[in-house]
Amino acid sequence: MNYRIRMRDLREDNDLTQKEVGKIINKSQQGYSHIEDGRAELKIEDLIKLCNFYNVSADYFIGLSDKK
Repeated sequence: MNYRIRMRDLREDNDLTQKEVGKIINKSQQGYSHIEDGRAELKIEDLIKLCNFYNVSADYFIGLSDKK
């Protein structure tokens, strides 16, 4: 599974906007959108912030595991 799909699914499952999640990783809505859409890469430090925010493992986030 592509991490971008899981990234979008986690955001939508928590009823959050791109702007709201962007604030967590210090990105604008557009900057976050670019990551989710594949026009920019997710930095490792941002991956860690998002895993902590959603309370999931990095393996789950990037699609290596289905166990949160």
